[in-house]
Amino acid sequence: MQFVIPHDHPSLPGHFPGRPVVPGVVLLDRVSALLEAELGPGPWRLPQVKFLQPLLPGQTATITLERLDDARYRFRVSREDTLLASGEFVRDRGADA
Repeated sequence: MQFVIPHDHPSLPGHFPGRPVVPGVVLLDRVSALLEAELGPGPWRLPQVKFLQPLLPGQTATITLERLDDARYRFRVSREDTLLASGEFVRDRGADA
């Protein structure tokens, strides 16, 4: 899935003045929305996340999901050939008990 965070997104003012950068929580929100659209609502945990490069407003990013097992999914957020963020979402089965 591809997405673009517009220059007028409400998270950008103050993050950072003069050179806005898309906050990591906005990237994770897009990954979470894709995961829930494909697999249903959580609850989900994020045991591991790495932010490697920034995403700037107006740039196109791509999310890829990889199923590791029934409860774990690896995600990657990229801009062209540059990895921006990666990590895992894990379905929290303890919440069902």
